[in-house]
Amino acid sequence: MILVTVTQTQGSVPREAGTWMIVREHDTIGTMGGGNAEFQATAFARDLFKIGTPQATKRFALGPSLGQCCGGVMDLSFERIDAAQLALLQAKQKQALQPIALFGGGHVGRAIVNVLATLPYCITWVDSRDEIFPENLPSNVICEHSDPVQNAVADVEAGSAVLIMSFSHAEDLEIVQQCLARNRASMARGAVADLPFIGLIGSKTKWATFQNRLRERGFTDAELAQVTSPIGVAGIAGKEPEVIAVAAAAQLLQLRA
Repeated sequence: MILVTVTQTQGSVPREAGTWMIVREHDTIGTMGGGNAEFQATAFARDLFKIGTPQATKRFALGPSLGQCCGGVMDLSFERIDAAQLALLQAKQKQALQPIALFGGGHVGRAIVNVLATLPYCITWVDSRDEIFPENLPSNVICEHSDPVQNAVADVEAGSAVLIMSFSHAEDLEIVQQCLARNRASMARGAVADLPFIGLIGSKTKWATFQNRLRERGFTDAELAQVTSPIGVAGIAGKEPEVIAVAAAAQLLQLRA
């Protein structure tokens, strides 16, 4: 197999430096984008594989010669690798995924997992109902049963974005409280908030009620401002689970950028 890596770019190009793909005899893993540029790079890699060349470099100008009008330039490296090297690359790629903790295995939770599992995230999916999780999930999704569900907040990886959408408003409230308490503790140590994004599904009325109850439990308005509710980018109408999932994923991608 041949590892194709974008080593340098100039101008308008489909992917950034460091992007890689694997070219095998009959298939590929990953993508460097670029339509015909990727097609030509794949063909070049397979030619190298056939003649046994261990490595090479090639420059692709995304202009008329490739039937493209991007105008940029991509420098690519081509290197023969084995299965062990591929496994190492994939392990490093997995380590670079941004962590997300999703509380709730209902219809919206499932729709969000279906979307986020295809994006650069690793997802810890938590519910108090052990039987709720589907089988055959992607490798970047880990299921966790926790009863009471809010106890799982303590084990969430620092830096995670948290999405809260359990089957119970009472559970939602306890999860929000534990997230805010964890942020309070981390900030008291002089660190940044452990959980930089806390998203709560629901209406403005639900969040107003939660705010009143959380104030009664001693949380300040500044702490409550750490919670985003409702979740999802503005301007996307519809309450279907799949619509909410796309809106929430778009919001997380904005934060990632």
